[in-house]
Amino acid sequence: MFVLQVLIVLLLVVAAVAALLLQARSDRFSAARSRSLAAAEAYAHSPGLLAVLRGPNPTAVLQPLTEAARKQGGVDFIVVMSKDGIRYTHPIPQRIGKHFIGTIGPSQQGRITVETVQGPLGEEVQAIVPVTDPESDPHGRVAALVSAGIKVSAVSSAFDRQLPVVLAAGVAALLLATAGTALVSRRLRRQTHGLGPAEMTRMYEHHDAVLHAVREGVLIMGGDGKVLLVNDEGRRLLGLEPDAEGRPVAELGLDPRMTELLASHRMASDEVIPVGERLLAVNNRPIERRGGPAGSVATLRDSTELRALAGKAETARGRLRLLYEASVIIGTTLDIEQTAWELTQVASPGFTDYATVDLAEPVLRGEEPGAGMGMRGRQAVLRRVALTGPRDDHPLYPAGDLVTFAAPTPQATGFVSGRPVLVPDLGADQGWRTQDPERTQAVLDYGFHSMITVPLRARGVLMGIANFWRTQDSPPFEEDDLSLAEELAARAAVCIDNARRFTREHALAVTLQHSLLPRDLPEQSALDIAHRYLPAQAGVGGDWFDVIPLPGARVALVVGDVVGHGLHAAATMGRLRTAVQNFSSLDLPPDELLGHLDELVARIDLEAAGLSEEPPVAGATCLYAIYDPTTGNCAMARAGHMLPALVRPDGTVEFPELPAGPPLGLGGLPFEAMELTVPEDSSLVLYTDGLVEDRERDIDTGLLMLTETLRQPGRSPQEICDAVLGELLPARQTDDIALLVARTRRLAGDRIAEWELPADPAVVGRARAEVTERLTQWELMEAVFTTELILSELITNAIRHASGPIGVRLLRDRCLICEVADTSSTSPHLRHAAAEDEGGRGLFLVAQLADRWGTRYTAEGKIIWAELPLR
Repeated sequence: MFVLQVLIVLLLVVAAVAALLLQARSDRFSAARSRSLAAAEAYAHSPGLLAVLRGPNPTAVLQPLTEAARKQGGVDFIVVMSKDGIRYTHPIPQRIGKHFIGTIGPSQQGRITVETVQGPLGEEVQAIVPVTDPESDPHGRVAALVSAGIKVSAVSSAFDRQLPVVLAAGVAALLLATAGTALVSRRLRRQTHGLGPAEMTRMYEHHDAVLHAVREGVLIMGGDGKVLLVNDEGRRLLGLEPDAEGRPVAELGLDPRMTELLASHRMASDEVIPVGERLLAVNNRPIERRGGPAGSVATLRDSTELRALAGKAETARGRLRLLYEASVIIGTTLDIEQTAWELTQVASPGFTDYATVDLAEPVLRGEEPGAGMGMRGRQAVLRRVALTGPRDDHPLYPAGDLVTFAAPTPQATGFVSGRPVLVPDLGADQGWRTQDPERTQAVLDYGFHSMITVPLRARGVLMGIANFWRTQDSPPFEEDDLSLAEELAARAAVCIDNARRFTREHALAVTLQHSLLPRDLPEQSALDIAHRYLPAQAGVGGDWFDVIPLPGARVALVVGDVVGHGLHAAATMGRLRTAVQNFSSLDLPPDELLGHLDELVARIDLEAAGLSEEPPVAGATCLYAIYDPTTGNCAMARAGHMLPALVRPDGTVEFPELPAGPPLGLGGLPFEAMELTVPEDSSLVLYTDGLVEDRERDIDTGLLMLTETLRQPGRSPQEICDAVLGELLPARQTDDIALLVARTRRLAGDRIAEWELPADPAVVGRARAEVTERLTQWELMEAVFTTELILSELITNAIRHASGPIGVRLLRDRCLICEVADTSSTSPHLRHAAAEDEGGRGLFLVAQLADRWGTRYTAEGKIIWAELPLR
């Protein structure tokens, strides 16, 4: 395209120059003719010419004259000749006397001749004028001929002056045209994306084909409000005549809204305008914004069917959104009633106005459903556990009621058959109205008109029904709504069954745990004890506590925590509690007892190492404390457990810096015990981490709250438990809580008798006398004989088998406690003596006379003790 335009401009310049050349040639010939004719006529009519011609030697006279006239006249030659064409004069003297070259015939007849010849001087224009003598010859005969001529090349024209200007203008025009063509070509290529004429033609044909084949109307309006172009679909949608193009839009008879939109050129996006029975979605865009001519382009779509499809699509999207919300909201907890409430809250108001859930009562207890569960004949007996709706003054059965649905009702039919039931018109359904005519009429008067009942079934277990109700503000249920109701109920049923299974397992775990925890605290006088145990809401854990009476009026306090939740944690807790009771019967110090317990836990984990489904026991914690009311001393040790709190009588709270041993089962480090003296009426507070730590509160905050709660003096252990739980119990308990509060007591000095005896058999009698005297003071005369016999046997054994001083102590508590201490670490053993044996019957007598007896080791040796009942 660019080369073509340059060639056109070049041809125009060449044509202009050629035209000027032709014009210059014509001008030259005309000028040469005029000058030649003027010179010939002037000379032919000059006076005296005829007289010279009649003279004897015309050449001699005329030759210089003609040369002078030639030079003055600016011609190339003036030739005077006879009427026969013989030259008298010539610029070249050698040609004088020769015949004239040219056409003289017409001039001989008296006419003037002008011709172009190729003369000896080149291409010439010559004029031949006859010379006549009208005075001497009245007939005007020709006497001679005069010719004047000039070379054409000698005649200058305007072209000679104009040629440089013309050439410069042509070159400038060529350059401007080339630059303009280059710019236009560049812009065209940019606008057409490099497409050539052929591609543009093909593209135009394609666009035209698409424009008239597309199923969307296209209408282009001019700035004057006339239709410039409309495709076939636009004609069909608007009902336009074939001659619509070129006519003002106001004359087309369209809907006023459509006419206003097209004529205004305003922007519109998917504006729906009725045209006949159609609903057209119109998009209008002004085109002058893109630099084009004023006007607008409108596209038209028939949205009549799309509107219906869009409504269905919106309904489908709403249902998918509702199912998504159900998957997120339903089943957030493992609580049956909460899950039922979540189902009703999802369904109302997204799907229904009111929603209710009715479950069989065994399901609420977590029991395994059986055949006929929740049915009484053909009736359904269900507990309403959830109800949600926009108002509370409805006449439906409230939540919590046990409802018996009659056999013909949709609820009973759906529950018994296990299939959903749709009632589009409650007023026309006689089966539903048999339930309670008065209540059902109140339901109708309230505005309820349609319902769906869907059974709640999961894993083959039928647990209850879900009911969806619509009132007068909503359209009645249709068949399409059944699938959504079933999907909602199916999702909720799985969650309810999960909650039911969890409830059953939780109840079993709680039952097991309560059976493994102390049911009644043992009788003892050393401590005033109160306790609380709260299992976690999400699952039973392994927290536990125990109170164990020990010899010598002492009491052991134990608090522990097993890692994990569920039946395994509860069973593990029971094993550890049993182990602690067994180890405490050996009367071991706290650190040694925890060492044995640590070895046991490690052994349990080792045995269970091959069972991948059984979680480890390692990581359990324990705190073991022994309180002696005779001295007020408390020895304690811990294995990874929380520090105990000590509340002194004045309300001061402290946490003894008890050495922290590793949790049980980890091994590697020994446990350390600490002994402190506890004032009377102080309180020891033992607890598990569930009391001071939860998801919303860190342990430091919990300990600070516990400290502030315990500061108030003068409260009983029961009051302390209530205050602590009231202040620290979290809103949603995620871990077990075990709390043990022990108020210390001291055994009065007048209820304690102590003697230190030498290792001499003679002191046995004195010991019996002093014991008798003390028992008499205590008014325990009935116990004198038995006590003397037991102490005599124990003191005698100590003298015989041990060395060093012997300590004797009597304690009057709930029973009479006799203790004999020596420096030996050898423990006596009970055996049956043979008939011929002289000894071996002393311990047998002690065992028969005492309720309990045993040995405990001390740092100095051992103590043999016996407990006698007081009547």
